[in-house]
Amino acid sequence: MTERDEPAFLAEHRLKHTGAPLAEARRVMLCLHGRGASAEDILSLGEAVALPGLAAIAPQAEGGAWYPRPFMEPLAANEPFLSAALDRIDAILDALAKAGLGSERVVLAGFSQGACLALEFAARNPGRVAGVLGFSGGLIGPSVAERTDSGDLAGLPVFMGCSERDPFIPATRVRETAEHLRSRGAKVTAKLYPEPGHAINMDEIEEARGLIAALAA
Repeated sequence: MTERDEPAFLAEHRLKHTGAPLAEARRVMLCLHGRGASAEDILSLGEAVALPGLAAIAPQAEGGAWYPRPFMEPLAANEPFLSAALDRIDAILDALAKAGLGSERVVLAGFSQGACLALEFAARNPGRVAGVLGFSGGLIGPSVAERTDSGDLAGLPVFMGCSERDPFIPATRVRETAEHLRSRGAKVTAKLYPEPGHAINMDEIEEARGLIAALAA
């Protein structure tokens, strides 16, 4: 991708962008916003991580939500919206690969509903991204133990961070998600913080920097 092509690429795939130009990026962080937020909001994550050579891009969910119901309800309650959101991530990754930014250079990141979506995509699609950052999220659906997805996650680096008293994300779901991903070969770091709230803290930003820097090395 050339710098001349970049504006057309972003417009075609309805993406917002911050950080390094895509034409020069060593790594791309595909960022998914939370319910009621925007692509511009989640790009503040890219600005906070701010590593050299890192581009951050973000799509906007229709109506500000990737799916309508709480994430631990039956999967059918969030269809067809959940499948459409997962398909959109897949399409963006395909477009990046065609532009020369293959899966080995892309980290999938999300906050809240976006974190749930990022973790769900990675669990269902081994080998599609180089790393995952899930801030205040967990796998989608009523049960992790009864999931049927499989496939070797082959050392996929995953960071998960959440408050122990998050009002939307039970700590048990964070632990269950981490164990599921580990059981399939992912290299998971999961941290539960004692402070209450639903936000990304500075320790999580440092963890994100470390994961992405390790990939770049």
